[in-house]
Amino acid sequence: MVLDQFMLTDRVAVVTGAGRGIGAAVARTFAAAGADVVIASRTKDQLDEVAADVRAAGRRAVVVPCDVSETANLEELVDRAMAELGRIDVVVNNAGGTSPRPFLDTSERMFERAFHFNVTTAFALSKLAVPHMLAGDGGSIVNIGSAIGRLRDRGFVAYGTAKAAMAHMTRLMAADLAPRVRANAIAVGSVATSALETVLDNDDIRNEMVKKTPLRRLGLPDDIAFGALWLASPAGSFVTGKVIEIDGGLEAGNLDLHLPDL
Repeated sequence: MVLDQFMLTDRVAVVTGAGRGIGAAVARTFAAAGADVVIASRTKDQLDEVAADVRAAGRRAVVVPCDVSETANLEELVDRAMAELGRIDVVVNNAGGTSPRPFLDTSERMFERAFHFNVTTAFALSKLAVPHMLAGDGGSIVNIGSAIGRLRDRGFVAYGTAKAAMAHMTRLMAADLAPRVRANAIAVGSVATSALETVLDNDDIRNEMVKKTPLRRLGLPDDIAFGALWLASPAGSFVTGKVIEIDGGLEAGNLDLHLPDL
């Protein structure tokens, strides 16, 4: 059956930033496809809600409240996965984000923190998980990037640079880890999550973003989760080292912060 190729039956996925938004949608989607999940974020209450949905789907959920930017916490995340579920097949590096800031207001510390949060954490978790994937049936890594990693707009020098680095890290990881572990990324466009709530509450800004998106809508967390499922499942078994653009057709930035000329 064709649809069987999109299943993750009895696989184990580790998903960061899974308390809400894209990460939560990925965890729920993977559970619906038959996976057990290890979910991490800083807010336990949010994780517990996601875990309840996973269990309602008949799958196991391991809740690990932690700040993944503290890379020492990632070892515990992997250890819990192995101790409670016995294997790791998929890692979804979803945690990340950096607030936009004008170039001259972006400090070195902010720039370096953006790189650490969006790139280093994904590298560190993947490195911890890969030996367990290799001890099993292989695996798949899905890095959640951003369209601003290839586009340009004002105010995104830290975040956009970090996501561009994540995209190329994905390609390099794929070369290192082939043939038994695949690594891909999703370049996400504007998705209606809490990360955008400060701008989406403004009807003028929201309408402008929709108008500048060729498909004339903002993305939904499930749009990204379905792409992640394809990349993680047997259906994507001939795909590695690729950055898949799920962005509504963007070829230019659609969030104009109206920053003035210098």
